[in-house]
Amino acid sequence: MASIAALQSSMASLSISPSSFLGNHLSPSFSFPTSIKFAKVKPCTVVMRIKRWERKKCKPNSLPILHKMHVKIGDTVKIISGREKGKIGEVTELFKHNSTVIVKDMNLKTKHVKPAREGDPGEIRKIEAPIHSSNMMLYSTEQKVASRVGHKFLEDGTKVRYLIKTGEIIDSVDNWKKAMKEREK
Repeated sequence: MASIAALQSSMASLSISPSSFLGNHLSPSFSFPTSIKFAKVKPCTVVMRIKRWERKKCKPNSLPILHKMHVKIGDTVKIISGREKGKIGEVTELFKHNSTVIVKDMNLKTKHVKPAREGDPGEIRKIEAPIHSSNMMLYSTEQKVASRVGHKFLEDGTKVRYLIKTGEIIDSVDNWKKAMKEREK
């Protein structure tokens, strides 16, 4: 009983005055100490889930790391390995996060599509599956030969790709415009 009375008397003696720091804003002249130095931390690579069984390295902002590829949309390529080995086709789509390419009428897979509404029949479609870019080489239609790709600068300073075996320049404005027109169709 005596301890409760002592506690009540000590609490009564405590009072919060308006001059105390509790409840008041910091003065504008207050600044944080500048002697604190923050250690530089290397950004770690984050792993992003693309498919349930496949993990790809990502940048710290969670965007996938995009790979540079030797092929572009509209290039004529020859497949050098896999089921479609020896066939020649045109690149229609690129996937830079995993270095795969879709080639027109190559690597066809069957896709079973459920009916959209009741009473509609289901379908079995043939779709083009992606092929890894390392399984193809650029192809010269003029000289009928597959070759690796080189890079060089022209006199006007533009960087172009060329076929190493033939010396044929691949990149030109006309080829790019033609490929984009065919893609829009």
